[in-house]
Amino acid sequence: MSSSSHASPLLSLPGAVAAEPPDAGVAAHYGDLFREQRALSRGEGFVDLSHRAVVTVTGGDRLAWLHLLLTQHVAELPPGHATEALILSPKGHVEHALYLVDDGTTTWMHTEPGSTKALLGYLESMRFFYRVEVADRTADFAVVLLPAGSIVPVPAGAVARETAEGREVFLPRAELPAFAEANGPAAGVLAAEALRVEHHRPRLGRETDHRTIPHEVGWLESAVHLDKGCYRGQETVARVHNLGKPPRRLVFLHLDGSEVTIPEHGDPVRLAADGPEGRQLGFVTTSARHHELGPIALALVKRNVPVDAPLLAGTTPAAQETIVEP
Repeated sequence: MSSSSHASPLLSLPGAVAAEPPDAGVAAHYGDLFREQRALSRGEGFVDLSHRAVVTVTGGDRLAWLHLLLTQHVAELPPGHATEALILSPKGHVEHALYLVDDGTTTWMHTEPGSTKALLGYLESMRFFYRVEVADRTADFAVVLLPAGSIVPVPAGAVARETAEGREVFLPRAELPAFAEANGPAAGVLAAEALRVEHHRPRLGRETDHRTIPHEVGWLESAVHLDKGCYRGQETVARVHNLGKPPRRLVFLHLDGSEVTIPEHGDPVRLAADGPEGRQLGFVTTSARHHELGPIALALVKRNVPVDAPLLAGTTPAAQETIVEP
């Protein structure tokens, strides 16, 4: 069962507007997008991410086993230490992005909504003789994000991932309404997405397609350990890192604020000098309206696009900032 099957009870809160895929099942916002962003930036409130898939791995071999499968070095992952990792195809394309923490007996991870079946299928196929048990815990646990600077305590007994962006708490799903009442106001996923775009953080299925390799979107820094042993797709990672350059690169866009609409995921990116009929050089991955920066976006473009070239994102003029060096 995928996490999209679990509509959040917080959709009944005043002002809640349901999000669209890939975030269906939780609120896009609760009536005031910029107020929600500002609250998160001050370390106030929380974000309901209960649509995300939750998977656990238990057993004495869990870290050694995961170390063989993931791009990250997790063989000696200390309890409570948050990390992220990828599962790649044999050709090095990104298939899953996992956000992990181990509590000393269990490895907890959350990942994209609807990806559980494929992820569990792969993990189960790789169990062999290892002492591990893999479980889909999405029906039992909800992910909530406490923003950086939050003084809200993690509920007793709950597992949390602490990162620079805040704490992601694996909360028993039944406790979600009480948590919201005690620790609101809630902020919607659009506020969280705007801050994600601001901080240049890629998301599977938004900044990626079926051809994406980790180097293109900045995951080498956060989700790949370049000195660990072999894992599926490792040859591509090493070859591109040592001998070449990725074919595309993630860029941050400042969009023309005079436009009424902002470009959508998948809209073409072109050189502004070539006009709206020019050759497509990439696509918009995520766009957002930011409470301070105005309209912004991430886009994946060909590596050889000049870093100072004005662009068109859909039909919207855009200035680019470098995320991944060409």
